[in-house]
Amino acid sequence: MSAATDKKGATGGGLSGWFRKRFPWDQLMEDHVTGYYAPKNFNWWYVFGSLALLALIIQIVTGIFLTMSYKPSAAEAFGSVEYIMRDVEWGWLIRYMHSTGASMFFVVVYLHMFRALLYGSYQKPRELVWIFGMLIYLVMSAEAFFGYLLPWGQMSYWGAQVIVSLFGAIPVIGEGLVEFIRGDYFISDVTLNRFFALHVIALPIVLLGLVVAHILALHEVGSNNPDGVDIKEKKGPDGRPLDGIPFHPYHTAKDVPAWVVFAMVFAIIVFFAPEMGGYFLEHANFEPANPLKTPEHIAPVWYFTPFYAILRAVPDKLGGVLAMGAAMFMLFLLPWLDRSPVRSIRYKGPLFKLALTLFIISFVMLGWLGLQPATSLYTILARVFAIIYFAFFLLMPFYSKIDKTKTPPPRVTYHG
Repeated sequence: MSAATDKKGATGGGLSGWFRKRFPWDQLMEDHVTGYYAPKNFNWWYVFGSLALLALIIQIVTGIFLTMSYKPSAAEAFGSVEYIMRDVEWGWLIRYMHSTGASMFFVVVYLHMFRALLYGSYQKPRELVWIFGMLIYLVMSAEAFFGYLLPWGQMSYWGAQVIVSLFGAIPVIGEGLVEFIRGDYFISDVTLNRFFALHVIALPIVLLGLVVAHILALHEVGSNNPDGVDIKEKKGPDGRPLDGIPFHPYHTAKDVPAWVVFAMVFAIIVFFAPEMGGYFLEHANFEPANPLKTPEHIAPVWYFTPFYAILRAVPDKLGGVLAMGAAMFMLFLLPWLDRSPVRSIRYKGPLFKLALTLFIISFVMLGWLGLQPATSLYTILARVFAIIYFAFFLLMPFYSKIDKTKTPPPRVTYHG
């Protein structure tokens, strides 16, 4: 057999062989799917990463179809949304899938982040994986905010007015920055066009790039697991981790039922409760934007409300903006704040468990308070829970270091 024949046999003939010589897709699949060894003890907390990817795909696909009929003009934006809902074939379904998908995207991302807190997935050597994940969270938050203005309803207009005006609290450059963001002296047609361009072109490109970087960084250092034990340290004669199994088909088979459950919940919301009582689609947003009529109560969508409550808890405007920014920035520092010698909450002591419980309670309560009117009682509660929120991070170097921990097993444990 000639060398040419050997080469042809190795790569395959025909169109498939020609394509593989120029783009090794099979090697790509081997490196990141079928040949990527993940811990065998993944539990159900580990399905939210793939669900986040599914939610992103839903947003991109439905967003493409919405842009086909949407008009980014102050005079026509609200009417074009009504046209999509009433006259475009299946337009109402696409719009509700997009609005529901935005909230479901944040639901699965928040649960994904909570899983990282549970099992210490941000600790060494996965600091960069966490940083990329937090950048994804920031970009998707900006993406959601810019998309928030596009329906050009009352809450869209006034919500954008409030949020954009916050940048004016920055000393020296504040007013100029606000004018630059708006592109005008007030929220106008120019602002709508800018936000539309950022929402449908710029930020999705950045978001997709960060998702790829997040996955590549994860596959470089390997996935964490509920025990927090590195599976790369124990390898067999073939060089493969003893406690690892190929991601496909073993873990993808576990993801499929999660996708089905997600699709069922998603469909129930879309068909029976797309507004979700005003949490997913605010009632005020079914009225066209009116610069002369302020809604009774202006509040952002639910996924921003924890940080909005922190903003309102500080009486000074600049102090509130700084506190809100610090609340997000603290998440980036998590890999360096946690001094615990173990990763997983299974082996951490009571101090960390208590701190994490209080943090989750404070985050949920701040989210609820951000939806309520700014009364004196609610403001006091927001300050209390904001202190608990920041204490979780600021005190972490101390309580994580002195906490009584258990010794993790040398290899992963499987709980069927």
